[in-house]
Amino acid sequence: MIRIAIDAMGGDYAPAEIVKGAVEATTIFPVNILLVGDEKELLRLLSKHKNIESISIVHASQIIRMDEAPASAVKLKKDSSINVAVKLVKSGRADAIISAGNTGALMAASLFGLGRVRGVDRPAIATVFPTTGKDVLLLDMGANVDCKPKNILQFAQMGSLYAEHVMHISNPKVGLLNIGEEPSKGNELTIESYNLLKSSRINFIGNVESKEIMAGKADVIVCDGFIGNLILKFGESIGQMVVRLLKRELSKNPITKFAAFLLLPAFKNLRKVIEYDEYGAAPLLGINGVCYKAHGRAKARAIKNAIRVTAEAVKERIVHCLSMVEEG
Repeated sequence: MIRIAIDAMGGDYAPAEIVKGAVEATTIFPVNILLVGDEKELLRLLSKHKNIESISIVHASQIIRMDEAPASAVKLKKDSSINVAVKLVKSGRADAIISAGNTGALMAASLFGLGRVRGVDRPAIATVFPTTGKDVLLLDMGANVDCKPKNILQFAQMGSLYAEHVMHISNPKVGLLNIGEEPSKGNELTIESYNLLKSSRINFIGNVESKEIMAGKADVIVCDGFIGNLILKFGESIGQMVVRLLKRELSKNPITKFAAFLLLPAFKNLRKVIEYDEYGAAPLLGINGVCYKAHGRAKARAIKNAIRVTAEAVKERIVHCLSMVEEG
């Protein structure tokens, strides 16, 4: 059975929502969960739930806060929940790690503790975006602010392999995020990256403009982490705004309230498409271990789905698959 270590102390709603999501997941998915954090507090929270046979606790006496400098916090807080969870993967006691905590600390702890997949210079954060017909994978979403063309090529190779083996997309189409479709468009990074991608073995379809992300033109879209993080945060704000506007407009009078009642199933489906908690967590591709980052505001539903996608990555042996990057 797949064993997943979860940083139970990371995130805005930890540890209560983390524990709740873990319990819900074990009733649905064939996984064993190792909750890492304050043993006394986790025991207290677990006592409120039933069906916890598949959950165990690993004590960690320290917590890395969201506002702490990642590298120094990882080095100074050896017994932090993030560090202990990574050690569980390194020792073989767990097959994967999930954290909703400090993103930089998770990346640093994973790099220090697990290292990189051979052939990968810089791990990247990959995020699934909804489109009109299918999901699209974007990377890097913030791990690497400054990139070289070789990094972009590796992001594309990793994204293509992840899309094929975990998202089950045959021969995924890969696009380069740019300000125009022409090969000559963009800055020095995108122009040089275009040439590398064009000569690689992946199914590269050329440049993709930001307006085409949601259109499903490509299965995988690559960019540097600076642009990727801007896209990610903007996309989240748009989804939240759409939900707020719908709620406001449909509660203005009795007629619109009745219409909202009739449209409730459609609204629920819309929420599943645009809200991050449906997708659970984002993989740190290139780490020599299965590592997933959940949203800092993740609640139980997001954690449950994070466990689902993490288990799928373990099942599909994604780390082994990414070793093919060196052949690209």
